[in-house]
Amino acid sequence: MTSSLRLEKITSDNVEAACALEVRPDQEGLVKPVAWSLAQAYATPDIAWPRLVLDGERLVGFVMAFFDVRFDPDNPGDRLRSGLWRLNIAAGQQGRGYGRFAVEAVCEEIRRRGRNRVTVTWVPGAHGPEGFYLGLGFKLTGEMSGDQVVGELELEDE
Repeated sequence: MTSSLRLEKITSDNVEAACALEVRPDQEGLVKPVAWSLAQAYATPDIAWPRLVLDGERLVGFVMAFFDVRFDPDNPGDRLRSGLWRLNIAAGQQGRGYGRFAVEAVCEEIRRRGRNRVTVTWVPGAHGPEGFYLGLGFKLTGEMSGDQVVGELELEDE
């Protein structure tokens, strides 16, 4: 991994490239396309934080975080959560550290906003990202969010 990795806001100049990003065919049913994520971000701008993952000028992924959301909005006792909403690494770019970089960048943003816990959900399955998230230190909570398992990572103070 190089020091040229960065996150960039989605703009009118890069939205078409963002929407063209594709994951591996065996992962298509496990993560929504970037266009779907951008529609969700447009509909919930107060909680969504969509970013492109770039290596130099090359688009290698997409990540979207969420901030201060209740999984069960009808339950005021459900605590507010912040975390990783979506992660799409381009099919030919996986296994090169881009996903790790994106997750660490989301963790930094959550820490910057004064939170110390990161939540992520994923569809369980053979080609799913469970091993990736557990390898980054996320722990299963035993909860489900729809058909997805919930994992959390406690952030250490810097």
